[in-house]
Amino acid sequence: MYKKEPEEKQEFKSGFVALVGRSNVGKSTLLNSLVGTKVAITTPKPQTTRDVIHGIVHDERGQIVFIDTPGIFQQSKDNLTSKLTQKAKESIQDVDLILYIVDPTREIGNEEKSIQNILRAVEIPKIMVINKVDLPSRPFEKDFLELKDDFNDVIQISALKLKHLKPLKDLIFTYLKPGERFYPDYQLTSMDNKTWFAELIREKFFLALEKELPYKLTVEVEELETRENGVIYVKANIITSQESHKGMLIGRGGRLIKELGSSIRRQMEQLTGTRVFLDLNVVVNPRWVEQIK
Repeated sequence: MYKKEPEEKQEFKSGFVALVGRSNVGKSTLLNSLVGTKVAITTPKPQTTRDVIHGIVHDERGQIVFIDTPGIFQQSKDNLTSKLTQKAKESIQDVDLILYIVDPTREIGNEEKSIQNILRAVEIPKIMVINKVDLPSRPFEKDFLELKDDFNDVIQISALKLKHLKPLKDLIFTYLKPGERFYPDYQLTSMDNKTWFAELIREKFFLALEKELPYKLTVEVEELETRENGVIYVKANIITSQESHKGMLIGRGGRLIKELGSSIRRQMEQLTGTRVFLDLNVVVNPRWVEQIK
């Protein structure tokens, strides 16, 4: 009787993949969609991502560690912008693959050209990912497609609508090499819990505040513990650079901080499946930007 040969076991692949692009093209939305949960905050405002965030995708073929970088700016308008741009540039030095995320609804300008020049100088496989394919009007899509010769591959997706994400993951695995497992199967981000909770809080305030004020604040979780009754206790400081902003963050009669605090607490409870007690405080520190590493 013919004996069927056992199928050769697929080699485990792994690698680091950087998400690069100008600010607000959907890098954080794509990261969340690929991982399947919220690991990076998303807002319509630029400079939302300040830290280099790792999101981990577990697959039967292997493990992809995505690196969400701050948006790259051509000109450093201030100390914060300069630090964010430098972080983004440093994050692509030792990765296995680069995903260059572009928005076909926005014209290719000097900022975009600056990013392209950075990428051309890097000898790492690169895939151009044209996002927002779900939108009916994409006036600059053709301009980006004309750049295809600068990249190993081009793919069109919708990070928000989860369109073509499986083909994107399939494509990524073709570029990864056999390797080790960097994180255990249950871990979806490299962020510690304090940083993750701080990011959730910062997202709410970014969405609620006026155009300039969000860039004058940061969030630091001072205490995080699970108490005897099973409730997660979170004590967080919303740090602003100016005394005049303190009242704006608190709101008249404490209304704003109470409303946002309730919304943030509900989101934390939904994500953790556990009751949360959230203690928010506003602190003034004019030098918080200088303390960013």
